Amino acid sequence: MENVLGLVALACGLIVGLGALGASVGIGMMGGKFLESGARQPELMNDLQTKMFLLAGLIDAAFLIGVAIALLFAFANPFTLA
Repeated sequence: MENVLGLVALACGLIVGLGALGASVGIGMMGGKFLESGARQPELMNDLQTKMFLLAGLIDAAFLIGVAIALLFAFANPFTLA
């Protein structure tokens, strides 16, 4: 039983850590491309900014879903038999 709880704790850490890494890399790449496109065509900045914030919210939402799943595994562990 202790082995299962230890592995679930390790999995929760990996879910949150890799999710945060992926979200930060994704938002960083998106921000860089936003600045590049704004430098090329400054007249499109308002439309691009709206789309960038929408995509940033979706990326963060995917990360928060992963955090919610990790919290589910941490506190209401479905892998325990008791």
